[in-house]
Amino acid sequence: MRQDLVAKYDLRLPRYTSYPTAPHFSPAVTGSTYEGWLAGLDPATPLSLYLHIAYCAEMCWFCGCHTKITRRYDPVAEYLEVLMQEIELLASKLPGRFSARHVHFGGGSPTILSAEDFSRLIAHLKDHFDIADGAEIAVELDPRTADEAYVQAMATAGVTRASIGVQDFNRRVQEAVNRIQPYEEVAEVTGWLRKHGISEINMDLIYGLPYQTVDTIVETIDQSLTLKPRRISLFGYAHVPWMRKHQTLIPEEALPGLEERWVQYETAQKRLQDHGYISVGLDHFALADDEMALALTNKQLHRNFQGYTTDAAEVLIGLGASGIGSLPQGYVANEGELHAWKRMVLDGVLPTKRGIAISDEDRLRREVIERLMCDLEIDLAAMARAHGRPEDHFAAELDGMSDLEADGVLVRDGFTLRITEDGRPLVRAAAARFDQYLRTGELRHSKAI
Repeated sequence: MRQDLVAKYDLRLPRYTSYPTAPHFSPAVTGSTYEGWLAGLDPATPLSLYLHIAYCAEMCWFCGCHTKITRRYDPVAEYLEVLMQEIELLASKLPGRFSARHVHFGGGSPTILSAEDFSRLIAHLKDHFDIADGAEIAVELDPRTADEAYVQAMATAGVTRASIGVQDFNRRVQEAVNRIQPYEEVAEVTGWLRKHGISEINMDLIYGLPYQTVDTIVETIDQSLTLKPRRISLFGYAHVPWMRKHQTLIPEEALPGLEERWVQYETAQKRLQDHGYISVGLDHFALADDEMALALTNKQLHRNFQGYTTDAAEVLIGLGASGIGSLPQGYVANEGELHAWKRMVLDGVLPTKRGIAISDEDRLRREVIERLMCDLEIDLAAMARAHGRPEDHFAAELDGMSDLEADGVLVRDGFTLRITEDGRPLVRAAAARFDQYLRTGELRHSKAI
């Protein structure tokens, strides 16, 4: 990428895993609001479930997730009991028994649960929801806390996909972010997964970490590829110490500069492509025969709070402290403070802290942003017509894209936009032009580059 574009579009922008984005959620959406939205759902509508396990054994200093550190198991066990009560409470608010096509366990660290408790949680979930034949059940896995008994419990429960947090294999980088995780440890866990029949394996990598160089990124990728993951995520580290105080422990002077970050990204992208991985959207890579790569080809790729996904469900139910859900009527976010979340659930109240109801205009703009983020192209006239709007509905936004067009970030042909390959890393800058909420929340987002 041209370095002048790297500097020009280094803006604070959302990741667009929702629209409107989370900074615009408000307390106006309450548990009572959510209960009404749930009651209005059609039981024939398939849904997705996200379960947030809000504990980790150790804090990774780069982390931007909602998590709490514990060395004891008692708080984890207590959290699990309340989470199971929330599952019962949520299911009781639905107008029937629903079927789930996607189930995702995230965190925090789901592998902080014991194998027995993970099995209990899955069984409890299946007591209240039908898991559709062929459903994807995915678990975010920390190799430092997963043992073979846990992996075997995953397989027995029907888990089909594991996402392994690798980040970087370089020892100096690992020490700088407080995540010591040798290659051999990851290889052992990968071996257990395949031994027990879980072959859909993702690996998460991060660029822009302290002491990373182009050479160390390439070395990490090459080591990762020896383990033959089906998918790789390559995220840019978001340094937001004003939001995540533990990030102040990262030596800022060791962070790569803007230009270096993008040399890392581009080098990593080329390395993965050279090994047969297809670029999916902004930051995902998949083998050509993987479901995600096929969804990209068929323009059936989607985006939700977990990033790029093949999940097309209109309803996503978020469970656990800080869990976020999406419904046709809008978005809901659970209370993130653990004690407050527990009190609400134990009182029999849906633990909703905030959310946002969405309008028809929001739905239109959400689809525009999603298709742009996923397909890197869009016919705005056709999209407007599909939502009952005139073809020139986005005339003002198109007129405001002359800079992106002049800089080669995108190509415009009438009402059709196409992001160029040089513009791929800047797709968020193009998507942001359709965001009517951005100005009031932009300071709370990470940089686009």
